[in-house]
This record gives sequence, structure tokens and C-alpha cells, in this order.
Amino acid sequence: MAKCEICGKTVQTGMSISHSHIRTKKQWKPNLQKVRAIVDGSPKRVVACTRCLRSGKVKRAI
Repeated sequence: MAKCEICGKTVQTGMSISHSHIRTKKQWKPNLQKVRAIVDGSPKRVVACTRCLRSGKVKRAI
């Protein structure tokens, strides 16, 4: 399942409601990226959401 390894953000579900009030299921998926990050002093490939990348929670490997 799609999940950020830093903050644990996953898919959220809800209902999409049309003008005639017909309800259908809807999903909001997080924007996940595969990046190389420093984990315990060594580079490792992790899946992180873009909010974690922007806020500096992920130390990128060069």
C-alpha cells in the first residue's frame, strides 16, 4: 500500500457528491516520491511524501 516512510501518510477515502447528490467513493492519494536519503549514516532508497521532502524531514543523499 502507498505509504510515506517518514510520516506514515496513506490514502484517504471519502465521498464525492454531485449536484444531484449522487454519492460515489473517492480516494485522495499522497504525492509519494522514491528518493535516496541518509538513513542511519548510509544512503538508502525511501518512499517519502513531498511535504516531508519540502519541510526538511528527509536528509537527501548526494
